[in-house]
Amino acid sequence: MNFKYPAILALLITFFTYAPNTFAQGYIIKTIVVDAGHGGKKPGASGSFSKEKDVSLKVALKLGAKLKQAMPDVKIIYTRTKDVDVDLYRRAEIANQANADLFVSIHCNSMPPGNKHIKGVETLVAGSHRLKEQDAAIRENADIKLEKNYKSKYDGYDPNDPGTFILLSLLKNAFRDKSIKFAKLIQNSYVGRDERLSRGVKEQGVLVLQRCGMPAVLTEVGFISNKEEEKYINSESGQNEIAASILAAIKTYKKNVEVQ
Repeated sequence: MNFKYPAILALLITFFTYAPNTFAQGYIIKTIVVDAGHGGKKPGASGSFSKEKDVSLKVALKLGAKLKQAMPDVKIIYTRTKDVDVDLYRRAEIANQANADLFVSIHCNSMPPGNKHIKGVETLVAGSHRLKEQDAAIRENADIKLEKNYKSKYDGYDPNDPGTFILLSLLKNAFRDKSIKFAKLIQNSYVGRDERLSRGVKEQGVLVLQRCGMPAVLTEVGFISNKEEEKYINSESGQNEIAASILAAIKTYKKNVEVQ
């Protein structure tokens, strides 16, 4: 087989060489990366009065502050702390270079006109997505078309070509199970603590997750296209509840993996 994506092949070799020892006995979570989705010239989804990039940043900063207070021994790294454009490949690169133990990306969901009544929370993990999931994955990955030299940065990846997901799906690696378990904890926390409507955990070919060499999730904290949820995710109380629920999930996850 003539492998057209050498960088992806290199990542595969790295993942499967070192991943088996990642959760050995005595393993401790030392570094968590908090990623505020979109930013700068990439606003993400828009509601009636707000933009996804602004909501995700506020929630990410609140989550980071709560993590620092609750886990002073854990290093917290943000991919951005203000309204700036951070390339998708760079977000994963920040986490990989820091040898992070967990990656949490904050986003808002959206639906087109006619479906604005839809609400709820869902959390995504990297995986080989099915045909019905391609639209969501392409929409999320489309940000790379706004980045300069995206073809060279992403090894020729074309967000409009679903066929390339076949190769990217190979990056579903040894961290998949941990990502799914963590995602389920987040969803359970949303429901149990805040009585949110859960849309479940989904595996999708979201590029930023595919390139992370650690358990990684992208959590959609609500539908910005739904008037009720837009108000909630823009409110101080709503953002604090969301951050607190994610924190609770991280605490449980940390406890679980560190006792192995």
